[in-house]
Amino acid sequence: NGIMGKIGERIYRGGSEAYISTFLSLPQEIREKASLWEAEGKTTLFFETGGRLLGMIGTADAIRKDSARAVAELKKMGMKTVLLTGDNEKTAKAVGNHIGADRVIAEVLPGDKEKVIEELQKQGKTAMVGDGINDAPVLTRADIGIAMGAMGSDAAIEAADVVLMDDKPSKIAVAIRIARKTLRIVRENIVFALAVKFLVLILSALGVANMWWAVFADVGVSVIAILNAMRALRTGEPAEKQ
Repeated sequence: NGIMGKIGERIYRGGSEAYISTFLSLPQEIREKASLWEAEGKTTLFFETGGRLLGMIGTADAIRKDSARAVAELKKMGMKTVLLTGDNEKTAKAVGNHIGADRVIAEVLPGDKEKVIEELQKQGKTAMVGDGINDAPVLTRADIGIAMGAMGSDAAIEAADVVLMDDKPSKIAVAIRIARKTLRIVRENIVFALAVKFLVLILSALGVANMWWAVFADVGVSVIAILNAMRALRTGEPAEKQ
């Protein structure tokens, strides 16, 4: 919510509107200015000492360039996206609208993020993406934890199941696409191999299949399965190529 420090004998405080409002009453024009900043996606920080307002600062996190594309790709895959943040609701909604998130959950303290994840898990599998030290417990709680490797904290990276080394959220969709295609190919190879072997086994019992059939059921099926598996190499990033 905020921070407090002491310089000499004087105590200074800085933080959110809710935090500072416990020490002084903010003027209406200040609240209106803060509301305008928040509508632009900025977080407003207030500073006071001895019950006197010193000033206010509007800060904004830089939205990663491909965040909107990442959200769009995940939506195409049938997934729901949720922006989970400790920022105030107006700022969070402005960012959420910019990237196209399905839902925005704002003003969540680090300790409460786990509760939110638990509620979301009742609706299905969850994947949490984060890079801060406060995200580490939530990355562990989610079914899949994804951390940003380049700028992420060591705690987040250690707690995550997947690490994006170039900090591009769009790579999440690429990883899912590769995983889905790989599983599909694995299932195809298993079904094909078992079907051919059972067929040759039955034909052998009936006296129809000879040694060459057995060779095909062994070596031939292996070669075909390998060739089929090579299709995974063609899983790329169509959005970037366009």
